Amino acid sequence: MGFGSYDESEQRDQSVNADANDGVNVHEKDHDGKVTFDSDATTDDLLSKLEDIKTADADD
Repeated sequence: MGFGSYDESEQRDQSVNADANDGVNVHEKDHDGKVTFDSDATTDDLLSKLEDIKTADADD
């Protein structure tokens, strides 16, 4: 069973001209704030819902 056309010659001798200053800054969009949300559900309601989700996933 094949995965399509594959030419090994395209994979050999690849050279990359890259400058270290042109890289991606992974910390450019860091977020130091906090996230909050309001819910009318109690902790027991949320834990019960979590158990329902776990049970449903286990049944699949």
